[in-house]
Amino acid sequence: MTIASPLPLSDIEIKALQARFDNAGQGHVFKFFNDISPVEQIEFLNQIVSIDVDNLNDIYDKAIEGAAAASHSQQHDLQPLSEQVFDSVLKHNASTLKEWELTGLEAIAEGKVAVILMAGGQGTRLGSSAPKGCYNINLPSGKTLFQLQAERILKVQQLAHQYRKEEDPAETIIPWYIMTSGPTNKPTFDFFKKNNFFGLKQEHVIFFEQGVLPCLTMDGKIILESKGKIAVAPDGNGGIYKAVQDKGVIQSLKERGIEYSHCYCVDNCLARVADPIFIGYCISKGTDCGVKVVGKAAPEEPVGVVCVRNGKYGVVEYSEISDETAHERYADGSLKYGAANIANHFFSTAFLERVPSFQCELEYHIAKKKIKYTDLETGEQITPKANSGMKLECFVFDVFPYAQNMSVLEVDRIEEFSPLKNAPGTGVDCPETSRRDIVSQHVRFIENAGGKVVGIDMEDCEKLLFEISPSVSYSGEGLEHIVRGKTIRAPATIESLQDLIRAIC
Repeated sequence: MTIASPLPLSDIEIKALQARFDNAGQGHVFKFFNDISPVEQIEFLNQIVSIDVDNLNDIYDKAIEGAAAASHSQQHDLQPLSEQVFDSVLKHNASTLKEWELTGLEAIAEGKVAVILMAGGQGTRLGSSAPKGCYNINLPSGKTLFQLQAERILKVQQLAHQYRKEEDPAETIIPWYIMTSGPTNKPTFDFFKKNNFFGLKQEHVIFFEQGVLPCLTMDGKIILESKGKIAVAPDGNGGIYKAVQDKGVIQSLKERGIEYSHCYCVDNCLARVADPIFIGYCISKGTDCGVKVVGKAAPEEPVGVVCVRNGKYGVVEYSEISDETAHERYADGSLKYGAANIANHFFSTAFLERVPSFQCELEYHIAKKKIKYTDLETGEQITPKANSGMKLECFVFDVFPYAQNMSVLEVDRIEEFSPLKNAPGTGVDCPETSRRDIVSQHVRFIENAGGKVVGIDMEDCEKLLFEISPSVSYSGEGLEHIVRGKTIRAPATIESLQDLIRAIC
């Protein structure tokens, strides 16, 4: 096939590129090259020139092998977490939690802590084309997930500032690194800019894109979405490790003196961003890779479990655990395999810097999807009704086996985990449950501080009209001196202590 030569590649370069894809068994991507316009040719070449097609084939082969191995896994390869790596905030006294919190706040005050947010997902399942962090779950304040999380960072900065050395007048900063994807990068930045970065300084909010990989047919062939475009998809939340290397995040962390990072997913509306207790716990344990978990609600709950597999730490999917194993319990009644993964992590900067040494060993996972494709015989674009191909993803927990000092901290589900995944009205992990869980938590803040909230019906979504801003309280602190023995009447949106005082009836 003779190919015209648009800029920016010469004829020789284009032929060499085509030969590279031909030799890798992926030459079909050039099938319609001469049928598209010069502008489309340039866009096509710009897209594929960066694809390491031989590495892509290797990733596919390894993913297929991994899927086959997983389907034949033996249950006796699994072991629960040992007491040496597992702790629970539900079983420790208040003084221990306070020690961890103080350690975390001191590290934050010293400028050693950053936050890394995984925010590459769109709100497609929610019925929105915007980045998921832009979603409004219909709280009384109208705040989006991004705003809630930004305000939590601001509050932790405030709480930590008192631990700065007296001779150090500098403000306390927690840099916020936000990992986007191709479709969400510009909309996310524009959203933050429109909202003045929610009170954070722009220079401390850093956006970077995760990588993408071509989508493949079930037999490993690159899918053409259109005649001049390869179908691609983000490389999973585990793409964070390559992205922090390729996009200069590691270098930025080191330049800022950051030693520890708290990393979490955008869709958890209860995420305690820059959680001092979790950070302090991990620091006190000398952790290089840590993970937050919640207790499984029941043995049958379809969640991944953090445990030991083949002698290494990892996450085992619920489908890979037998019913008998899932029901195993300790003497105190707790599940042996009950550490449910919630994609909430702690990393030392040294660990993130070490990932490239084992990057090639990380496994990619197959996600079968309905992917638009161009018929290679007719050139017609097909929108399939059934799964037509696969996306290759790596997961953030795939690095667990390489941790030198792993730590796992169990937290209270009702206080820290309420994912937003499904469309309104579905009743599970949806906007209504997210709103309910936040409002319920804020009512508990008042009750735990010795007060009472009236005028609210937790069974009626239309009457969930009570909210406390993170700028007032991060996790319930600072309220007791105002609300003890008092009654707060809803509806009330508490944006300041003055609002709280006014809501007392």
